[in-house]
Amino acid sequence: MNWRTAIGGVLLAAAVLSGWSLLRDRNKPQPVAGDDASKDYVLHDFQIIALDEQGKESTTLRAPLLERSRADETMVIATPLFLLPDRDGNHWELRSDKGWVSAKGDQLKLTGNVSGDSPKVPSVPPTTFRTDHLDVFPNENKASTDALVTLTRPGMTQSGVGFELNSSDKTYHFLSQVKSRYTPRQ
Repeated sequence: MNWRTAIGGVLLAAAVLSGWSLLRDRNKPQPVAGDDASKDYVLHDFQIIALDEQGKESTTLRAPLLERSRADETMVIATPLFLLPDRDGNHWELRSDKGWVSAKGDQLKLTGNVSGDSPKVPSVPPTTFRTDHLDVFPNENKASTDALVTLTRPGMTQSGVGFELNSSDKTYHFLSQVKSRYTPRQ
């Protein structure tokens, strides 16, 4: 047997094995961007309670899905519900269609049907706000948006484009196109 026949046999065997391998793997799904391999972890139907320095609840998050990106360490949340306790332990509810959390957790972006509702207790007047998107900065106790916001309380409805909230001193202001309607109590 000469060396050309041996090399030809080896090449023929390699070609047959390569063809067989390709045919065997043709029905396997190929990984795509956004596949589970690009995620550190995924949570389904979960609740997370974050505590402050004194060990008291600072925020509770409930959602059907959270995905943490391996590449930039950000998180995407489907239909998040944030429960934010006030001084008396009653919870404000903050909801949206989608949520995004920065890698350091210092910024939260809520998008799609953002709503905030006051605790449903007699000591707190029923207050709601609605907007399309909201940026929240939890370490600074601030939130803002450049979208239309509608805020309602008993006897009052306010709306405007652009909104800033400071939860530490309980102040808010609209930035432009402000409309207020007062309805006297009967």
